[in-house]
Amino acid sequence: AGPCGYYSIIHQPEAVLKRLFVISAFLVGAGTLALGQGADAQLTARLKNLFPSAASFSPKEGEPPHFTVYGAGANKPVIGYAFWTTEVVPLERGYGGPIPILVGIDMKGVLAGIVVGDHREPYGDFSIDRAEFPAQFRNKDVRDPFKLGGDIDAVSRATITMSAATRTIRNGSRRIARQLITPPS
Repeated sequence: AGPCGYYSIIHQPEAVLKRLFVISAFLVGAGTLALGQGADAQLTARLKNLFPSAASFSPKEGEPPHFTVYGAGANKPVIGYAFWTTEVVPLERGYGGPIPILVGIDMKGVLAGIVVGDHREPYGDFSIDRAEFPAQFRNKDVRDPFKLGGDIDAVSRATITMSAATRTIRNGSRRIARQLITPPS
């Protein structure tokens, strides 16, 4: 019955899950190191797409994980935050699994925009990958309803993908706003 045999899976599932988690964390870490500067340049370009006036970005930090966006000037004011939806709302799934979306939010709780990352959605090419999808989130307030078919355009045949993407953007943005942005007085 070995360390990961049938007996372990049935009678010690948490031990098996722990081993799988350690292995997957190692593989993800190794993949990140192997990507090197190319991944950093791509991420910086995506962040700059969301915040064109930004002077710099912090490394990913905090809980929930986020990037702090700094403006120009001697005191480098914080002008916003960016985050990956898969890290802030990790349990949300589209038709093909998690949908990584980089979301930018300013200090007033208004979305600077979104960038859809690599995903496995079978209907993404006519829903979330089209330029119209991210465009409708620019300047959207976190207090807006984010209702598919209401203030967010729906695409028939891609309901699961569109619903999951919209929910993860809404829920992630609201979580970041609650934890990092001071509400207006």
